[in-house]
Amino acid sequence: MNGEGLRLLLPRQVRELPADLVAVLALVAATVAVVFLPVVGDSPVRVVVGLAFVLFVPGYAFVAMLFPEAGDPPTGEEPTDVDADPEGESGPGSGAGPVPNVDRGIDGVERVALSFGLSIAIVPLLGLALNFTPFGIRLVPIVVTLGGFSVIATVVAAWRRRQLPAEDRFRVPYRAWLAAARREVFDPPTRLDAALNVALALAVLLAASSVVYAIAVPPQGEQFSEFYLLTEDDEGELVADGYPESFTAGEPESLYVGIENNEYESVDYTVVVQLQRVEGEGNQSRVTDRVEVDRFSASVAHNETWLQERRLTVGGELTGEDLRLTFLLYDGDVPAAPTRANAYRDLHLWVDVAP
Repeated sequence: MNGEGLRLLLPRQVRELPADLVAVLALVAATVAVVFLPVVGDSPVRVVVGLAFVLFVPGYAFVAMLFPEAGDPPTGEEPTDVDADPEGESGPGSGAGPVPNVDRGIDGVERVALSFGLSIAIVPLLGLALNFTPFGIRLVPIVVTLGGFSVIATVVAAWRRRQLPAEDRFRVPYRAWLAAARREVFDPPTRLDAALNVALALAVLLAASSVVYAIAVPPQGEQFSEFYLLTEDDEGELVADGYPESFTAGEPESLYVGIENNEYESVDYTVVVQLQRVEGEGNQSRVTDRVEVDRFSASVAHNETWLQERRLTVGGELTGEDLRLTFLLYDGDVPAAPTRANAYRDLHLWVDVAP
């Protein structure tokens, strides 16, 4: 069975769906595919399709629902009132011109401009509505909400167009555009037109290539690593609060160590945990004694986060009050004598250690 035979198997309403509304539904389906498919979801195609979907599709579907009729471009003529004859007469021979069609709908340029403007208005409003639901502003609810809105508006637009006479329905003149483009490319009136067409094609190709390259190879930002400590509260949530202040030698205390890699490459980190006795304050402080409590490694890919619970047990070698429990992060080899001065990042807690 050929393509035309398969098309006849579809319901009449689907077969007669206008091409521009079919394109809207196809872009909604393509957006869902590139967002959720594992392979395509990590490619630049996701950004390109997603931007077109967010910035144009909801607005176009809404405009198509509001204006199902075809429109004419503005002529610049002012409407003429046939009853306002300066001689007090009207009718044939009175000098009154024809009355232009004031209620002309909207043309293609206005439809496209409104589509962008309404999309910019509709998307934040739908996001605000999602914010007050249990779903929140997350990827899946946003895609489902925008896609559902666009599909519903498209169905209503198709129904409203079907209520109009065929000659009054809005249609995108694809064939006229293709015919005009074919004439300009393959049968230009002059050599100058041919040269301008080639230059325009090259300019469009260069601009498109630049956009694709900018999306595929984004400029590298600042390189850094985040290093932090968390604890678990009574509700099982991880918070940056409630750190242990007292240790007893031989009894473990739980802490969560987190590392976020923004170095634009995979990094093998090492964390060294020391218990230090410090004398002095501020820049005058110095470590008089130190004991290594723990040491562990973590391999973290770019833009990934590593989080692990560590149960720290201090020995009885160093006890007392106001000891500094220091966490030293290294993104390479660890020196023979790890200190805060040679560490990439460091964190510390002030604790008391009982024997």
